[in-house]
Amino acid sequence: MSMFVIILSSVFTLVHTYVFWRSASVPFVKRHVPGKILIGVGVILWMIFILDRFISSGGSKFPAFLLELIGMNWLGIVFLLFVFLAAVDLVTVFGFLLPHRAPSLRGWALVVAGMLSVIALFQGYRTPVIQRYDVTLPGLPAELDGKVILALSDMHLGSLLGEGWLAARVEQVRNQKPDLIFLIGDIFEGYEESEAALVRVMRELTAPLGVWSVSGNHEFFRNAAGLKQMEKTGFPILRNRWVEVRPGFILAGVDDLTTIARKNGNTSHYVSKTLAEKPSSATILLSHTPWEMEMAAYAGAGLMLSGHTHHGQIWPFGYLVQLAYPLLGGRYEVSGMTVIVCRGTGTWGPRMRLWRPAEILRITLHAQ
Repeated sequence: MSMFVIILSSVFTLVHTYVFWRSASVPFVKRHVPGKILIGVGVILWMIFILDRFISSGGSKFPAFLLELIGMNWLGIVFLLFVFLAAVDLVTVFGFLLPHRAPSLRGWALVVAGMLSVIALFQGYRTPVIQRYDVTLPGLPAELDGKVILALSDMHLGSLLGEGWLAARVEQVRNQKPDLIFLIGDIFEGYEESEAALVRVMRELTAPLGVWSVSGNHEFFRNAAGLKQMEKTGFPILRNRWVEVRPGFILAGVDDLTTIARKNGNTSHYVSKTLAEKPSSATILLSHTPWEMEMAAYAGAGLMLSGHTHHGQIWPFGYLVQLAYPLLGGRYEVSGMTVIVCRGTGTWGPRMRLWRPAEILRITLHAQ
């Protein structure tokens, strides 16, 4: 049992309990929902989430799928309920101010959170958009001018996003006719039961200059099962190394910096060591975690592609994410280097996104 699961389950239990405690004070709920029913619903939803975290193997079988679908979507919904109920409690100082109106305000908080949950679920199930960028890459050979990259990150393939969803993404990528395809980490969740089908579909990705990948933090979950799945696709994994794809054109990649930081606390030398001794050529760096941008620029990278943040996935969670990952999503310029952070092609946990949809990056390279 990982420490992450323990922490997530503990925080969820506290937030879940708070939501039902405050909901019980709402006039409409008090009038129309018997206390035993409210408690029963709360216990059932709590048990579904906990069973999913501690028992479900995440396989593709229907019971495991249903358990995770309900449990993880409830996680997203309960987060939004908590945010708006807590906002009312902060404004009214838990009902000490406006004591007669506070319960009704909590009712409106439930309504707003419920409406936003519906919007987030709709957004989470939408087809990822193609986000287009034009990037001038210093040193790019003239014959590579106009080459197109398709980049996908954070698909989190497993029980919720399975074979059918992946097949649709493969077709979506094919329609763009890319010259290069990048998989920027958190591709697999490491669920062995769904491994064969997912790997088989993934192998249908092709591009003239290859399909290249780097690891994300989720690749190292479940005894690195996700990394093993990536290896079985047959696509080259850039693990703290660089390759010259064409004369004058370098691709480099590092293992997930978040995972490295948890192990030894130091990440900067991984980027500098990876880019050391490379030719003075046009260089693209793939790093799942958007850290060490200045180091990458200093070491000669002209473009850095990352993911990991999901752009917060569910507002307003992004404000917390940005404390650890200042480059939350989109395009940035850092010390003369272009950085693009993908907000994710799939979703982790809840099939929810508020307000930004999932995306696939389409980057057209230009020579100076």
